[in-house]
Order: sequence, then C-alpha cells, then structure tokens
Amino acid sequence: MSLSTLRELLRGKGAHLDPVACMEDLSAKAAGETIPGYPHSIFQIVEHLNYWIDYEIARINGVAREYPQHAIESWPKNVAPSSVADWQNAVERFRALLVQLSKFSESAPEVLNRMVIANSDKEAASTIETVLWQIMVHNSYHIGQVALLRRCLGVWPPRGGGDSW
Repeated sequence: MSLSTLRELLRGKGAHLDPVACMEDLSAKAAGETIPGYPHSIFQIVEHLNYWIDYEIARINGVAREYPQHAIESWPKNVAPSSVADWQNAVERFRALLVQLSKFSESAPEVLNRMVIANSDKEAASTIETVLWQIMVHNSYHIGQVALLRRCLGVWPPRGGGDSW
C-alpha cells in the first residue's frame, strides 16, 4: 500500500474512523465503564494505545526501552480514569502521539527506509515505514474495540461521526 494510504489510515479516512474523534467527546465516566465479558474499559484501551505508540516512537528515535515480559504490563491497572482531567490527558496524549506518527509518515523515503533496531528478541529489526504500518494496524484493531464498546454503552456515534447502520 502507498504512504498516502498509511497517512490517511493513521488519522482515520475511508473505512477507518478518526481515532481521536472516536473518544474525544466521551465522558470520563463512560470511558471507565466495563461491560460483562470484556476485560477492558475504553480508558484502558486508550492508555494501552498510548503505551505502545510511545514505545515505538522511542524505538524509531533510537531510544531503547525494555520490552514487557507479559502483555498485561502494557495495560493500565486502573479501569477508570481518576478524574475528568485524567481522561482528558489520556485523550490529549493520544492526539499528540498521532501527530508525531503523522510527521514520521511524511518523511523522505530514505528516512522511512531506515532500519529500527529491535529492543528485544521478541521484536524484529524493521524499517520506520514497517513500524508505522504495525502501529496503524494495532491502533485500528483497538479503535474497533472502542467503537464496539461505545455501541454497547449506548454512546455511539461520536460527535465526529461514525457509521451507525
């Protein structure tokens, strides 16, 4: 796929809802709610996304971080934000991290083809472009979960729009 497709999908075009729009109008209360049979709240999903985007941006920038031994380490323990400000900060951090990803996606081909070294034996060395695609797919997966949870909680569609059929 093309880099223009990557740029569009990072910010939500075509079949992908804008990931920030999917959460920015959600109340802190709704963000911290859980539904039976599903292990995470929307707040936890957003913080999980923040964890991995930040991790990969650091890796792209040559900063080694320890890879979690267990997947649960990339999820926050708190189900709900501690306050409205805590939720707003999580969403704002997500927005800022997406801006950084978007800037990387606009880099020259020689930058995008630069190798990103693995931080652990669980990661493969890959190019910046490959890392960006991996982050976009990870984001898409979890934003789909946010959309589904919002539907289950009766707070769909977001103000920014979203299919409701």
